[in-house]
Amino acid sequence: MIEIELGAELVLRDPETQQPLAPKQQPGYYPGYSTLGQKGYWDATTRRAVEDRVYNVPPIRFFTEDELLTITVACERILPQSDRLPARRIPIVPHIDERLYKNEIDGYRFAGMPSDRDAYRLGIRAIEDMARSIHKQPFVDLEPLKQDFILKSLHDGKPLVPHKVWEAMSVSRFWHMIVQDCVSAYYSHPWAWDEIGYGGPAYPRAYTRLENGLPEPWEVDEQRYEWAAPAESLSDTYEPGDDPGSVSGQGGTH
Repeated sequence: MIEIELGAELVLRDPETQQPLAPKQQPGYYPGYSTLGQKGYWDATTRRAVEDRVYNVPPIRFFTEDELLTITVACERILPQSDRLPARRIPIVPHIDERLYKNEIDGYRFAGMPSDRDAYRLGIRAIEDMARSIHKQPFVDLEPLKQDFILKSLHDGKPLVPHKVWEAMSVSRFWHMIVQDCVSAYYSHPWAWDEIGYGGPAYPRAYTRLENGLPEPWEVDEQRYEWAAPAESLSDTYEPGDDPGSVSGQGGTH
């Protein structure tokens, strides 16, 4: 197993007092809620499938050691988990690696895009070359803000440094494929369900309160969860003209 060192932690702050906020075992709007606490109501097959996501993290079999360093840090910047205790952070890259190792795809590919496997290898190489070209350092060694600016240039579809990789595939489709994979891996995990108060599988118990937005008996009340993003990041940055309906990676449009 390869150990990844992500460097200094970024600190969230209270938006009013600006005091640092300590990482939590369970961040989010539903403290104390546990989707797995409902597993006694699921059938055996469902229970095994959900528990597997917590207790059986896939081994790394697709990414090389160097690729793993770059993609791990990139995913940490795309979907930060600084508000979680290290032991409760959701493994994102292992699930992306598993998808690529098994060559699991949506069944189609956009014209002009390589396979997902090749797209990741090419994109990671371009990110790494960009960091070395601009800052003379590997991407993993850059301070978070510099990493953010490199990744934001991909988000904007305007890489900071021209690269032959972007002649071989769409930078926007590559970017949205990574974001889609990060979000899919995160929100398929029961700890993320706890964070948003999701009740988990409804079978065979089913949902009972179908009218007027009433909570189910096992749900908990929402509590406000507010924080200010670290100054050392581009989080919370809003630019007029941002298009929320942009094209999404190999997954098409939203």
